[in-house]
Amino acid sequence: MNEKSRKRVKEVALSVLLVAVTIIAAFGCARRNDQTEAERKSITIKGSDTMVHLVSNWAEAFMKKNPDIEVSVTGGGSGTGIAALLNGTTDICAASRKIKNKELMLAIEKYIQPNEIAVARDGIAVVVNPANPVNELTMEQLGNIFTGKSA
Repeated sequence: MNEKSRKRVKEVALSVLLVAVTIIAAFGCARRNDQTEAERKSITIKGSDTMVHLVSNWAEAFMKKNPDIEVSVTGGGSGTGIAALLNGTTDICAASRKIKNKELMLAIEKYIQPNEIAVARDGIAVVVNPANPVNELTMEQLGNIFTGKSA
């Protein structure tokens, strides 16, 4: 990776970190009112196993700048994180998917207004054995293959 690419990666990482810190700070302050001051000095983030390493790095950077606040990050899956957010056992959910309509309806019933903010994107590469006679696939065909939808 050349110096220009490294610089760009650092710039993007810092931008993502800024977004994450803002999210953490905003949701961390929104905990239930019945908590004591000592309890408010911690933030919990639960959810996507795909995102756990990235979020852990953000949490470490946040704690370096805010040593009086402890951030705890755990995985378990996007659904687990969303459920924890809805039942009040986590402050922030790290999800690698959009919230489902059923989950959104549960949130509305509980007077919770989830705010989805994309902070990263996954990329996939499709590699085909050279002996395979398939030379080309459309995005729709790839989507159907990966979602199990038949043509």
